[in-house]
Amino acid sequence: MYAIPLDDGRAELRPLEPWHAEEFLRHLDRGREFIGQFIPFGSKATDVTSARETLQRYADLRAADTASYHGIWLDGTLVGGVLALHFDAAAGTCEVGCWLEPAAAGRGLVTRAMRHLIDWAVEERGIHRVEWVAASGNVPSLNVAERLGFTRDGVHREAHLWQGVRHDLEVWSVLAPEWRSARDSHKKR
Repeated sequence: MYAIPLDDGRAELRPLEPWHAEEFLRHLDRGREFIGQFIPFGSKATDVTSARETLQRYADLRAADTASYHGIWLDGTLVGGVLALHFDAAAGTCEVGCWLEPAAAGRGLVTRAMRHLIDWAVEERGIHRVEWVAASGNVPSLNVAERLGFTRDGVHREAHLWQGVRHDLEVWSVLAPEWRSARDSHKKR
């Protein structure tokens, strides 16, 4: 369907679909502890059937135009992804997020993949406000939001209970004009 290069040809952004269930499960098993530090992402995908169900749910949401998964492959192996949530083209809003297994961290893959996703949302779909919501302790995720030009709007104190801990959730956003300015500035470098 599509494969967008993210670096020197070793990494690509591609659709993540139900037929990837076995690969998705292997990926989650490699990074489950790291990925699940702050959110329950993938926690219900514990076998091929439940992994397929997870991916099918997002395929259905994509068909309804309300959410989507996009995988990041490094050297032909699924290592993470980016997603759009609460996608509402009529209102011009969406939320974006990401996940990555530890072996792929620190390479800028999420930042580059997210640039493609946000650019598509803003330029192709007319999204005006893109939100990024992450636990305050999830510093790598918040760093990506900052690198992409998002602004910290505020904190929902102790709003998310996960693994017995109440996490503060930071809300960051970028508006379409800000995104275009940050993108154009990045292209000039």
